[in-house]
Amino acid sequence: MSLKEGMVFASDSRTNAGVDQVSRFSKMRTFVRDGDRVIVSLSSGNLSITQNAVNILERRAKSDGEHASLWSVSSIYDVARLFGEALREVKSRDAPYLMQNNIDAGANFLVGGQIRGEGPRLFNVYSEGNFIEASAETCYFQTGETKYGKPIIDRVITPETGLTEATKCTLVSFDSTMRSNISVGLPIDILTYETDAFHVKSQRRLDEQDAYFKMIHAEWGEGLRKVFAQLPNPDW
Repeated sequence: MSLKEGMVFASDSRTNAGVDQVSRFSKMRTFVRDGDRVIVSLSSGNLSITQNAVNILERRAKSDGEHASLWSVSSIYDVARLFGEALREVKSRDAPYLMQNNIDAGANFLVGGQIRGEGPRLFNVYSEGNFIEASAETCYFQTGETKYGKPIIDRVITPETGLTEATKCTLVSFDSTMRSNISVGLPIDILTYETDAFHVKSQRRLDEQDAYFKMIHAEWGEGLRKVFAQLPNPDW
């Protein structure tokens, strides 16, 4: 989410290749140089594709300057371009072999943050390497399993929403998704960033024992049942 007050990033940690092959891998990566830049990426889709793409970017970030890197570019737009190029590079190498075994090579990134000299920006990088930017009219992106958690965000989030409310809404969205889809699961990585701070305000991992998320799960479910019971019955 890209809001006037700042940004919220969140991702689950479940990957699966069938109901009996479930693993946990963090889908969030951060690149932070305090006072200069905060870059956050969230991934979805084929895990080997996204991991290899991030590894390419991390390796080039440590190089001697032969390539543009996450530390040298001056805009989050250029960061999104680097992620798109890395996706294309990995897919051009690996996708034909994956397709031979009917394995989906699709992969996406959400990339955002702020580099000194411009405001916070958020991009949705598609599997083909192209991307779009969030706007005041569309101030959030989702990737992966989106349909179950989208309605609550659509009803609550606007650019004026504060970071605390946005964080709460994000967790309700995840809870709604996990209630209906086994491909999404705890732990949840969640990060908040305040506009012009150039450091991460808060970063947490919420697992099955997290008291706040357990409260969200219980209260949201009970609240929905109460509101439903209070709705008038149809008179026809």
